[in-house]
Amino acid sequence: MPREIIPNFDSHSMSINAQKYSSLLSKYLPEDFVDYAVELLLKYPVRFKIVKPRKTKLGDFKIGIGMEKPQITVNGNLNPYAFLITTIHEFAHLVTFERYGRRVAPHGKEWKQTYQELLMPVIGSKKLPERLEIALRTSLGNTKASSCTDQQLYRVLLTFDSPKDNHITLERLEKNSTFILDGRVFKKGGLRRTRYLCKELKTNKEYLVNALALVEKITYEQ
Repeated sequence: MPREIIPNFDSHSMSINAQKYSSLLSKYLPEDFVDYAVELLLKYPVRFKIVKPRKTKLGDFKIGIGMEKPQITVNGNLNPYAFLITTIHEFAHLVTFERYGRRVAPHGKEWKQTYQELLMPVIGSKKLPERLEIALRTSLGNTKASSCTDQQLYRVLLTFDSPKDNHITLERLEKNSTFILDGRVFKKGGLRRTRYLCKELKTNKEYLVNALALVEKITYEQ
């Protein structure tokens, strides 16, 4: 059964109902880190929305217009650890905005410092799986704009996804293998930095596809 998608819940308007926050977030986060997420929600005024999956992003942050509060959205289909890291990533945007306003770059040094600050209680808890803790500590040395662009961190986060029949990350397919992505059939080509040049067989058009994209492998019976 798919998990429910919470339209939104507004921090501070539910400040006396931290238990309700915990109940909602426990469906999406590792148990050990629900309290930390609730703490962030109660500390910072924000509209927090858990939304349907988006292909181009795991989460986002939007500045409030006029009297509206800022908004954070996170994809509801993420595995618990990916949901946790994405949530912290977006809260780092919120805190950076509160501290510096619009004067700084979205993923500049101020955001990186804030992201590291918010992430340290999670890393220091010693409650993360060891491989994820190592990947996070490594990533802090060169924090990327998102967990998706940090290939090693994203690779580790993917290991916590529920397995899907006949699905595999593109990088694990042999060159010239055929696969299905978004309902279209492609042939895998050569690597271009972090993406593979792949040809869509129906149109012969070429596309760069992320090495860690989850694709459906096509196997031909003999």
